[in-house]
Amino acid sequence: MFHNIPDAVLKRMRYLEDANKNEKTEKVDVKPHHLRLRQIPPETGKFISLVALNSPKGQWIEIGTSAGYSTLWLTLACKSIASKITTFELEPQKIELAKETFLQSNVEQYVELVPGNVFNHLSHYTGISFCFLDTEKELYTDCYETVIPNMVSGGILLADNVISHKAVLGSMINHALQDERVDSVVVPIGEGILMCRKL
Repeated sequence: MFHNIPDAVLKRMRYLEDANKNEKTEKVDVKPHHLRLRQIPPETGKFISLVALNSPKGQWIEIGTSAGYSTLWLTLACKSIASKITTFELEPQKIELAKETFLQSNVEQYVELVPGNVFNHLSHYTGISFCFLDTEKELYTDCYETVIPNMVSGGILLADNVISHKAVLGSMINHALQDERVDSVVVPIGEGILMCRKL
């Protein structure tokens, strides 16, 4: 999977990595917080794609597309098993970037991009076997509580930034670690991943 990443995907990944790096070092005009890319690092991309590939049969979703960088990593897993991921994004500027990402990377057949407020759609998705949660942190608890009841047994939810944003996400993290519906652990990779497996 990682040894034969298509050139078009690699090219777009590198473009987005450079854009994200430039934002962090303020080599470009500073954007409002909600419009920044705030992408996962490559090691987290590899981790989430491996986890997705080993999740049970079911619906894959991503909450927080941004420019589609993390989605590209997940499409590698989709391609391996001829599957598809549904990804949700609110911000129009990011939606356009993501569409550009999927078109230029030739992965449109593996992605369903759903624009708008995720809570207008999320409750309609059942049989979820994999979820990557990487959106505004104040939405994490509501997303978690919507997804977990709709997950299949053995399904995996991964939530990003739980170490870097522990001060904000502390109550959500503690809830997940004590939630008897799942087995959970915090994985110290990238900005920190909360990994939950539905019982």
